[in-house]
Amino acid sequence: MTQSSIGISLAGKAALITGAARGLGAEMAHTFARAGASVIITDILEKEGQATAAEINNSGGTAVFIRHDVTSESDWENVVASAVKQLGGLDIVVNNAGIEICSLFENTTLEDFQRILDINVNGVFLGLKHACKVMKPGGTAGKGGSIINLSSVAGLRGYSGLSAYCGSKGAVKLLTKAAAVEFGQLQYGIRVNSIHPGLIPTNMGEAVLKGFVDLGLGADEAAVQQAFERGTPLGMKGEPADIAKAALFLASDQSPWVTGAEIVVDGGSTAC
Repeated sequence: MTQSSIGISLAGKAALITGAARGLGAEMAHTFARAGASVIITDILEKEGQATAAEINNSGGTAVFIRHDVTSESDWENVVASAVKQLGGLDIVVNNAGIEICSLFENTTLEDFQRILDINVNGVFLGLKHACKVMKPGGTAGKGGSIINLSSVAGLRGYSGLSAYCGSKGAVKLLTKAAAVEFGQLQYGIRVNSIHPGLIPTNMGEAVLKGFVDLGLGADEAAVQQAFERGTPLGMKGEPADIAKAALFLASDQSPWVTGAEIVVDGGSTAC
């Protein structure tokens, strides 16, 4: 298992993916493992995370699950150190963990708003901080590499009912650019890019559809899905594999001069 189905190899690389127990994170973990990477899967969902790691190992890959709250700085210190110790290095970090809440501005509590920022923004900040320490020259891994932050199309445009989520994902976009500039200028050898998925059929994507219905923004989930598809020039539904393939490119040596970029994978919806 040293090459992906699209011909990109991550052989010999060590990757850490947050929020990888299920959904996009799990898809990326499987994709990276098929391309030859050893993968640390982190999440607060222990049962699901262990199952995903077991699936990868049973398929001939290498994966380890570690419980990880991305809002905890001590957890970040632990998982980064564990990745280097167990995998012999750290070449790729994907800050994927995130949550969303569908709520109108007037009904969004400050507590909910802060919780979204804590996970979606602070979690990415801590990932950048602690990954760069070990990946830069002189760090315990010390070979540079690639950091990929999962933003969203909601980090590029506004959506009714997703104010807090939009704010958090917009912050991820600019944290990415700031890190890309800083790490580049300091010659860390670390590239930093963001991926901006459109609506994808995962647990979170399904929650968005339901949330829109609950807010009266659509008659039912099928109607909301159809509305999204009508606003997508390619006219089809995205899949987790579409996002994983974009991450694979950014993680690999095929993208050596790509940093600070926004990779939009949305079927063209934000181009309209």
